[in-house]
Amino acid sequence: MSIAQGLIDILREEMSKHRAERLCRVKVRIGELSGVVPEALSFCFGVIVEGTRMEGAALELERVPLEGRCRACGERFRIRNYAFQCPECGDGSIEIVSGRDLSIVEMEVDEEGKIG
Repeated sequence: MSIAQGLIDILREEMSKHRAERLCRVKVRIGELSGVVPEALSFCFGVIVEGTRMEGAALELERVPLEGRCRACGERFRIRNYAFQCPECGDGSIEIVSGRDLSIVEMEVDEEGKIG
């Protein structure tokens, strides 16, 4: 719930900056390792925006897979089942390159178009 509230606070601030009347759509990227459950975020978002200028807005969630890069051989790969080991050389020194994100990618409001 607190993550959804934080998201809505950011959206309100952006809407205010751009004098937007109503939120139509928002796209959010959620990394596999972010700790956010997309279904829970969607539910909480819907509950919080009820009766506001954001009610009825489409929430698009893009899931970002967990990917790493081996520091030993440079191989970039998808990390599955949280196995932080290079599938190419077997080394365990892995740099996470994607999958921790939680970010607003874009939002669409009435008459203002896209805010990015």
